[in-house]
Amino acid sequence: MSFAPIAVFTYNRPDHFRRMMDAIAHNPEAASSRLFVFSDAPKDATAAKRVAQVRSRAHGIKGFRSVEVIEQETNQGIANSIIAGVADMTNRFGGVIVLEDDLLPSVHFLQYMNDALRRYASDDRVISVHAYAYPVTARLPETFFLRGADCWGWATWKRGWDLFEPSGRKLLTALEERRLTQEFDFDGAYPYTQMLCDCIEGKNDSWAIRWYASAFLQGKLTLYPGSSQVQNIGADGSGIHVGSTRLFEHAEWGRGLSVDPIPVEESVQARRAFAGYLAQLRPSMAARVFRRFKQLVSTPAS
Repeated sequence: MSFAPIAVFTYNRPDHFRRMMDAIAHNPEAASSRLFVFSDAPKDATAAKRVAQVRSRAHGIKGFRSVEVIEQETNQGIANSIIAGVADMTNRFGGVIVLEDDLLPSVHFLQYMNDALRRYASDDRVISVHAYAYPVTARLPETFFLRGADCWGWATWKRGWDLFEPSGRKLLTALEERRLTQEFDFDGAYPYTQMLCDCIEGKNDSWAIRWYASAFLQGKLTLYPGSSQVQNIGADGSGIHVGSTRLFEHAEWGRGLSVDPIPVEESVQARRAFAGYLAQLRPSMAARVFRRFKQLVSTPAS
């Protein structure tokens, strides 16, 4: 039985990287899996020491069928790293499992991802597989589909990644022309359209919002687990895009799952549960005004 290659994208958090690699190495499928570590170059001298620590750990990894460390010579940034790396993996192998260094996979992670990749390999309606589910209070199905794509532990095939549109402006234009922004925002629960606008304006460098929009506009589905197969350990203030919060943590997670046949259609139940959870995360007007005020007062006068 063949297993999909694993692409890990890392930068300058050696402790997070160590924890993530220790966890995935405990998956029984690791010994039969090819591992590719994409290590971005430091932006400055401050990051250089920690990047060197990450690379030292990466070169010492054992427990996989093979390990290849790809060290960038200049800083690419997370978006460029992932876009280029996933394209390379899918072109070479036809599919890939993707992790960033702030995700802690369960012992069942690789089984779930590989089972799902095999089951839906030839189903053009399915663009990807996702490993994380929000810690909603409602009971979720064993597995379920949602329209779009996601970014916290995921996998896709070449046919899926070929649909990725890097131009945020093209994506926004299509959403607006087709009057899909409300639905794109989970029926107004979360400002994903604003995130896309911010990406266009250079306020963020999110590949993930463009991946979600690319899949959403194509009407493609992503498979999700009823029991999250990763825990996000990066929401501790150490990352660039996520601040310090415990809103994404699961008290119980990582249960073994069966990827059995289910209707290939969006789950109304799961969408409703996710929308309710996302609404709790939506920044309040006061928070948005305060954040804008901080940006203004911290911007040097020209």
